[in-house]
Amino acid sequence: MAKAGNYYYDQLNKEQQRAYYAIKEGLLNLQDSFAVPMLSRKELSDIYYMIRMDCPAIFYSVAFSYKHYPDSSVVEMIPQYLFTKSKIKEHRQAMESRVKKLALQAANLDEKGKELFIHDFMVKNVKYDKLKKEYSHEIIGALGNGVAVCEGIAKAVKILCDELNIWCIIALSEANPEKGIKYRHAWNVIRIGGQYYHLDATFDNTLSKDDMVRYDYVNLSDKQIFRDHEPVIWKIPVCSDNDHFYYKEKKISWTTMDEVQNRTKQAVKKGKVLLFHWRGGYLTKEILGSLMEIFAKEAQVKNKRAYVSVNWPQAVLRVRFEDGVGQEQLEMEEANEGEEGVG
Repeated sequence: MAKAGNYYYDQLNKEQQRAYYAIKEGLLNLQDSFAVPMLSRKELSDIYYMIRMDCPAIFYSVAFSYKHYPDSSVVEMIPQYLFTKSKIKEHRQAMESRVKKLALQAANLDEKGKELFIHDFMVKNVKYDKLKKEYSHEIIGALGNGVAVCEGIAKAVKILCDELNIWCIIALSEANPEKGIKYRHAWNVIRIGGQYYHLDATFDNTLSKDDMVRYDYVNLSDKQIFRDHEPVIWKIPVCSDNDHFYYKEKKISWTTMDEVQNRTKQAVKKGKVLLFHWRGGYLTKEILGSLMEIFAKEAQVKNKRAYVSVNWPQAVLRVRFEDGVGQEQLEMEEANEGEEGVG
């Protein structure tokens, strides 16, 4: 299956595409400066960003300045590099080797297997970085240093998908200060079995704890993802299929209280953590109250109490049962807590 290629390049007009090509070539060749068609500062900034979304291997330049000369139809773009040129070449070689070695581990898996391999790697091996280091926004953070923010994780997912020949792009949403969202957020859109889905490894990374990998954001439709993601800045494919959401495929997406009660009983008996997606209508306060009653009732049978965590927008509940009686504990989970984003 073909790679996504220069996805954002295809959204530009001819003049913008010329600028895209000139900037990309200049950055790949580590030029100190290069001529670019004269466009507005915003257009050039957007194109600079789009190139790094299409080509995560360009991880060593995140900003630029430019000079404009009178009566000229071009500007001289001067990229700022994060490292010396010799260091960039070293890092580039190390990243290429790292990507190939990782991809080799998943080479014989099917599409879904490859997707989950990449997702699980990001959850298990990348620490969410709240310190806003420059490299945390790039693949060198996620794949080289094991620390990243959403942008670095999304870029690492894309470069591994590219290596494994899975169609994948990076989606970008705007900040929304009115809702307390201070930064842009990046995640991926991936094509599996000919269908497009949202995949947010960062949100799952921040939810996963106690050695339990979460899949709340694997193969979501537009309707599901935009319950807790802002609208995208640049156009992405429509993701209309909601039949291959991870929990639904794994049959841990339940629609009746009876099923929840049976599964809760088993989890208490076996001393297991209960993780499931509620699909029996909207997760209202009333529904949650009924679920809490089930957890409490089944826990009391074994002299235990339930500790419940809820990812409300995605209707995913995690319940652990511990010895002792008392009031059940309820915590609202916030995926991406402390996200420094890409802004």
